[in-house]
Order: sequence, then structure tokens, then C-alpha cells
Amino acid sequence: MDRARQQHSLLLLPICLALAFSLTAVVSSHWCEGTRRVVKPLCRDQPGGQHCIHFRQDNSSDGRTANDSQAVLYIWELGDDKFIQRGFHVGLWQSCEESLNGEDEKCRSFRSVVPTEEQGVLWLSIGGEVLDIFLILASTILLGSRVSCRSLGFDWLRVDALVAIFMVLAGLLGMVAHMMYTTIFQITVNLGPEDWKPQTWDYGWSFCLAWGSFALCLAVSVTAMSRFTAARLEFTEQQWAQNGSQPSQHSFPEPKASESIWKTGAAPRLAGHAFRNVSGHLPPGATGKVSIC
Repeated sequence: MDRARQQHSLLLLPICLALAFSLTAVVSSHWCEGTRRVVKPLCRDQPGGQHCIHFRQDNSSDGRTANDSQAVLYIWELGDDKFIQRGFHVGLWQSCEESLNGEDEKCRSFRSVVPTEEQGVLWLSIGGEVLDIFLILASTILLGSRVSCRSLGFDWLRVDALVAIFMVLAGLLGMVAHMMYTTIFQITVNLGPEDWKPQTWDYGWSFCLAWGSFALCLAVSVTAMSRFTAARLEFTEQQWAQNGSQPSQHSFPEPKASESIWKTGAAPRLAGHAFRNVSGHLPPGATGKVSIC
């Protein structure tokens, strides 16, 4: 019992790790990361700044600066110098982008940039992720009760089977939800608003955590199912051994005559009586021949 308890305690560790990975991935906003190409603003408020367009304003003939509507701006940046790369990261719930000074971020809902006809798939992806977490949590509770409780009358093999089923369902649901989110993000990159479209992007650490949780779920389900099968076979063999040691209630004693016949190989006295009875019933003039098969 101590060895089995230790094995289930070791199995509880990857389940808790998968639960932590899934929770962190769902609440974070680093599923995809990349950069956006944004036009630099004019250096009005921060003269001499590095992340704005430098310009020179033409003065009037009398030396005074003309008003903004009549002023001529001379911009020195040309081509790619007029743009700046700003980092962004996206999750299930929101999309965040760096500010010009790089100190804070500006976030908005990811659902607001997803095309309207694809928002239903986004909600299905979120629902799959949430259901994945609930299944892993249920497996954690079941296996924790398996480790902490010592009741011998309860059928703990069913608990092991439920843990294996819940974990494989959690893994499959997580896989489908991850793939749906990837599809939604790629569609949004192509069909989303122009002020959000990224120039370069890649998967972030939240996406890696989500797939790590998927791998842990499948590994735990395979391990739990193999241990359930081994325990079930051992229990069946023990029952067969107990039933085989008890005498059978339907056994009948065999007749001793058959044993003696098999030992001697013939029954001469019965055969002699048969010959006498046959010869006694023959007619007077018939020959006494008898064939025996």
C-alpha cells in the first residue's frame, strides 16, 4: 500500500504541473508576439527625441513664425526612417502594444480586432480551454483523494480509470482549442484592421505552456491507464487463485468399475456370459460363429 501511495503521489505532480501551465496560459497575453510598423509622430512635444520625425518649420518674412495652417514643414526622415518598430503581444483576452517611450503598454480586447464572422470560433476556443482546466482540476481532486484516503471498501480502481479518461479528454480538448486559436489569429492577421496588423510575429511562451500542458495530460493518461490495467489483472488473478483453492460443489465420484476396466483393459466375465447367451439361442443345425468388433 505504501508503494502504491508513493506511485500515485508521483503521478499527482505532473497533473498539478499541467493545471498550473493551463491556468497561466489562459490568463496571460503572450500566446503570440511580434512587431508592428508604425509611422513616427512629429517631434512637437519632445524636440530632439529619437522616436519621432524631426522637422523644421519655415518662418515668415518678418522673422515671426507663421501659424500652423500656413507653415511649411521640412521633414528630414525619408523611406524607412519615418517608421518605427513597436512590439506587441496577444492572448485569448487582450492585445497589448508598446508605447513610444517603451515604458508602458496600450491594451485592447482581442475580440474587438477579430472579424465578426470568426468570433464564434474564438469563443469555442476559449470554452475548450476553460473545460480543459476543469477536467484537469477534477483529475487532481480524484487523485488527491486516492492518495489521502485509506478506505479499503471503496473501489479505487474506478478512480484510476476516471483519472485516465479525464486526462485524455483534457489533452484532446486542449489540442483542439489551441489549433482553433492559431487559426483565428492567422485569419485576424490577414483580415484584421490596418492599425493592428503585425509585420512579424511568432508564438510566445504562453503558447508553449499550453502545449506543454497538453503533453503532460497525455503522459499522465497513458501512465494511469497502464497502472489501472496492471492492477485489474492482478486483482483478477487473485480471484482466480482463491476460487481454484476451494473444492468444487458439483464434483461427482466416478464409478470404480470404469477404473478397473481401464486398468485391466477388458471384462472377461461379461464377455463369457455374452458368448454363452448367444450360443444358447442358435438353431440346432447352425454353425456357432460369432464376430466381435
